[in-house]
Amino acid sequence: MKYFKHPQAIVESDKIGDNTRIWAFAHILPGAQIGSDCNICDNVFIENDACVGNRVTIKCGVQLWEGVRIEDDVFIGPNATFTNNNFPRSKQYPKKHSLTLVRKGASIGANATILSNIVIGKNSVIGAGAVVTKDVPSNAIVIGNPAHIKGYVSSSEDKQIPDFKFSKEKINKEGIIVVSGVKLYEMPVITDMRGSLLFAEYERGLPFIPKRFFVVFNVPNKEVRGEHAHKKLHQFLVCMKGSCSVVVDDAVNRKEILLDTPRIGIHIAPLVWGIQYKYSSDAVLLVLVSDFYDSDDYIRDYDEFVEAARNIKHKN
Repeated sequence: MKYFKHPQAIVESDKIGDNTRIWAFAHILPGAQIGSDCNICDNVFIENDACVGNRVTIKCGVQLWEGVRIEDDVFIGPNATFTNNNFPRSKQYPKKHSLTLVRKGASIGANATILSNIVIGKNSVIGAGAVVTKDVPSNAIVIGNPAHIKGYVSSSEDKQIPDFKFSKEKINKEGIIVVSGVKLYEMPVITDMRGSLLFAEYERGLPFIPKRFFVVFNVPNKEVRGEHAHKKLHQFLVCMKGSCSVVVDDAVNRKEILLDTPRIGIHIAPLVWGIQYKYSSDAVLLVLVSDFYDSDDYIRDYDEFVEAARNIKHKN
């Protein structure tokens, strides 16, 4: 294998990929594995049973302990801290260290702390100084202590998707947005001195005949719901009170839609990944669905969803 080692680095492992660069005062223990085209900066320590994929950047002052797994194309900022034991005691060693997995394309900001036994999802972004105590979904942006989801990255570049609001004119003319299988509807509302009335009729505002409905309310505004797709089920969402944001993803394009009025309904077809979050404290979300509950209809793993969605598009 051909890799660069700075004269002041200590590399005891023989499992280093081609074109990887290891800089001054880094220390790689014998059992560590590092892929190709990586950049291991000054004062990085990589312990036995730590594994680093290809094209990974690890900035100065990072330690990867046993049980840490870093997939391809990950960025780890300076002084980010990993752990492998949530209940450490001096001179007491676990039989096996907890696994921490950072999935492909994730970025971890400077001084972030990652607790053990969690998964950092694909293409997610961990903000500087965040303390991550539980799994992070794919494409999520998390900040704070404890870390919470602030937003989601766009499908084309690593920045937060802006809230997408639609005027009446845009709904009438465009309806279908860039995410396949997602369409917005203008809901008819009648208002007079007695109050307001919202209604919908099949084929005049509803794209399917509902067989079931549920209502989401009293959600703490930092909590996230959804995070799944359906194989056959259609959904129709209306925020009856307050506001919430809906992220829709067809495995190619991703948009965030702000629902802050009952005048807007959103139809989500099968094989669209959906997430609801940023609930206001008074939010009431009505969801109409096309069939009875069936746990087998859910796709809860994002990678499985991407594969299924792309296979359908390829067949078509």
